[in-house]
Amino acid sequence: MAVNRINIKIPIRVFETAESKEDIEDWLLSRDKDFIQRMRKVRKEDLVGKWITLKELQKEMGIK
Repeated sequence: MAVNRINIKIPIRVFETAESKEDIEDWLLSRDKDFIQRMRKVRKEDLVGKWITLKELQKEMGIK
């Protein structure tokens, strides 16, 4: 199985202050424009009462 690798520059300060891998993941997601855009869309839909099921979300996100 081939593994796709991406090199990402992360400031050393992030590593110095991160208490866990989740902190680094949060930092990365906070800089991902596509992720932020999707979360804003979901939040807007949530505020107007639009909901989808977990199965629909898994299908949309390609999660098995």
